[in-house]
Amino acid sequence: MPPSYRIAEAAALLGVSDDTVRRWIDGDRLPAHRDAGGPALVDGADLARVATQLRDAPEPGTTPSSARNRLAGIVTRVVRDTVMAQVEIQAGPFRLVSLMSREAADDLGLEVGVRAVATVKATQVSVDVP
Repeated sequence: MPPSYRIAEAAALLGVSDDTVRRWIDGDRLPAHRDAGGPALVDGADLARVATQLRDAPEPGTTPSSARNRLAGIVTRVVRDTVMAQVEIQAGPFRLVSLMSREAADDLGLEVGVRAVATVKATQVSVDVP
């Protein structure tokens, strides 16, 4: 079962403000629930669905570049075969795709809705779980 995220966590994963997430909840774009009267929670799978709608690329030259970029986001898709896995992460407006062994994806517990960090170095994308 995918994890649930508080509003502030969901906002950070999508690269938007807490108020934006609240508006999406109020406008029925993003479902939320409360457990025993606690804070509002968003299911990871629902958050991943909305994240895939934010794929518009930023304007060229508006983002800093470095060989040591770490982009926190949410897993939006995992495709596994017997040997390899393709993992897609939405980190704010950035969609990243990583190819790794199935064993690595399984060991990291990568599923839709799981928080992950993509580390980008040259042409390699590594995935860590915070």
